[in-house]
Amino acid sequence: MAHTSTQADVVLIGGGIMSATLGAILTELQPDWDLHVYERLDSVAQESSDPWNNAGTGHSALCELNYTPEKDDGSIDVSKAETINEQFQVSRQYWSHLVETGKLTRPRSFINPVPHLSYASGKDGVDYLRARYEKLKDLPLFEGIEYTEDRQKLAEWLPLMFSSRDDSEPVAVSRTESGTDVDFGSLTRHLMDYIAGEGAHIHNNHEVTDLKRAGRRWRVTVTDKTTGDTSSVFAKFVFVGAGGGALHLLQKSGIPEGVGYGGFPVSGQFLRTSNPDLVNKHIGKVYGRAGVGAPPMSVPHLDTRVVNGTKYLMFGPYAGFSPKFLKSGKFTDLPFSVRPSNLGVMLAVARDNLDLVKYLVGQLLQSKQDRLDALRDFVPDAKSDDWEMITAGQRVQVMKKDDDRGGKLQFGTEVIAAGDGSVAALLGASPGASTAVPIMLGLLGRCFPEQMPQWEDKIKEMIPTYGQNLGNDRELLQKVRERTAKLLELDR
Repeated sequence: MAHTSTQADVVLIGGGIMSATLGAILTELQPDWDLHVYERLDSVAQESSDPWNNAGTGHSALCELNYTPEKDDGSIDVSKAETINEQFQVSRQYWSHLVETGKLTRPRSFINPVPHLSYASGKDGVDYLRARYEKLKDLPLFEGIEYTEDRQKLAEWLPLMFSSRDDSEPVAVSRTESGTDVDFGSLTRHLMDYIAGEGAHIHNNHEVTDLKRAGRRWRVTVTDKTTGDTSSVFAKFVFVGAGGGALHLLQKSGIPEGVGYGGFPVSGQFLRTSNPDLVNKHIGKVYGRAGVGAPPMSVPHLDTRVVNGTKYLMFGPYAGFSPKFLKSGKFTDLPFSVRPSNLGVMLAVARDNLDLVKYLVGQLLQSKQDRLDALRDFVPDAKSDDWEMITAGQRVQVMKKDDDRGGKLQFGTEVIAAGDGSVAALLGASPGASTAVPIMLGLLGRCFPEQMPQWEDKIKEMIPTYGQNLGNDRELLQKVRERTAKLLELDR
């Protein structure tokens, strides 16, 4: 087996939406940099960015109820929802820039208009959803949100869910028609094609096995899975965007900023149908409330999905557990991630999250009938023959140090960067893909502080509202929405 060495300005590990987004931004900001992408599978976007691995909601906090929690005093906290919604507007602006400049074509191949709706049942659920609507309706970012408890109106909005529902339980739905469905697999492939056309080197079937400092550079050890040959790539900057595989490489890097982090993997399954009689009766992404002890990623939802031009419905998720950190990973991923530095954190998380463990065990013990009953809460007359079960991707939630409890389980994404900015890794899950652009811009600010002043004008070409607060400027927000809707063909 041969071993070679090469130099690079930037190495991106992982062929998903995060690496693709960072690569595309850097290609415009610094076109003279030599950029390499390494993906362990035979093509990009097969793990978390794949549309059937549940990376396609287009999270903008319009319908996801876990982003608007109810506080102890009964009020609704909408701060996280506002942040995520504004971040999604930034992503939309960047994608619009790429379309406007001809770097992306056929926007409807990756983004389509699909209303976002929230669904609640029972008196407590309806009271919560009504209070949430009252808190959101006057905020610029949530302009246009509607609310109803009227059964006739509900049947008009969601005929599959309500036209045959005859129970007397109180129900309510809020709706925002400006929601979208995003196929991040398609978008990732578009972005990778763009940067490859500009000179980036995309290496599929290449697995990064080690990451170590080598003077002022990083030595990235790579194995060609086809030939078995190895190579050392000496890079000035490395981004580890390998989904669940990022934790192991972060640990191998040895940077002190990564000490103490652990990962908790959660798997999932969904029911899917392409039956036109069902698909045509439901246009929307409908999110319910999470059960007691359930992680936010397990919130039940009935989604319209558009993949390769075909509409589907997907319901779930049914949570499960696997020690793998990637769908194509190894059963040793979790045990091999345990270190003396994170063992205490992981034990503290286990101690404080018994409800989550109980929930996962209950999900694993579910029968086929139990899963059908969960679907029938959304689709009362659902028939099992119309739906197929698919396995979604792995989600590795962040476990980190906590001064009060010893360790905590953190939902969402987190960027861990070396003090000198020469290496960074992204850990965590939702709403990651939808907020990839602001996450990567934040990473650039941390890792390239000297270059940011000279990049700022170009960034403002990409994102006209860069540095401004859309949530406080209704007129500016309206202009942004209209412009991006036109360029992304969402107004047709």
